[in-house]
Amino acid sequence: MADAYHHGDLRSVVLRHAADQIAHEGVDRLSLRGLAQRSGVSHAAPAHHFGDRRGLFTALATEGFDLLAAELRTAGPDLRDVAVAYVRFALARPGHFAVMFRSDLVRSDDRDLVAARRRSGEALRDGVGRLEQVDDPAAVQLAAWSVVHGFASLWREGAFAGSDLLGASADPEEVARRIVERVAFS
Repeated sequence: MADAYHHGDLRSVVLRHAADQIAHEGVDRLSLRGLAQRSGVSHAAPAHHFGDRRGLFTALATEGFDLLAAELRTAGPDLRDVAVAYVRFALARPGHFAVMFRSDLVRSDDRDLVAARRRSGEALRDGVGRLEQVDDPAAVQLAAWSVVHGFASLWREGAFAGSDLLGASADPEEVARRIVERVAFS
């Protein structure tokens, strides 16, 4: 992996390792020194790219919002498809998802982060915009986002283990589709 640094790929290598470590151990256990060791580079190399942990988390959140925007844009034309794409992203990229909405971890005013958030927000709004006869699209967007984000977070944390709330389905995408059906289409 030391060669990755010399080929200019250190940033993506460190971000990949950071996302993986956060997914398995949480944000509190992450250190730049540990990431450097894991990436096979000097302890100063990640600091050179990110400055500090906050810079690393900001870069990871930025990457996460861009990945989320791409996932949402490939969703089908229905708001339920957008909701499923959101849940799919949260479950497939837990390391990113864990830092994206944590203002205590990131530099919220970072130009790249602000732009990436905007892009993912636009992709979500596009899904809501496809709804017909919605009097207050902003309220529907907020409700759908809140419900889907909350559901994805609860699912990730294992809050539904042993619960009979899910009915017969253990498929988070199917459950997300049912939830959004109730919230946005009832």
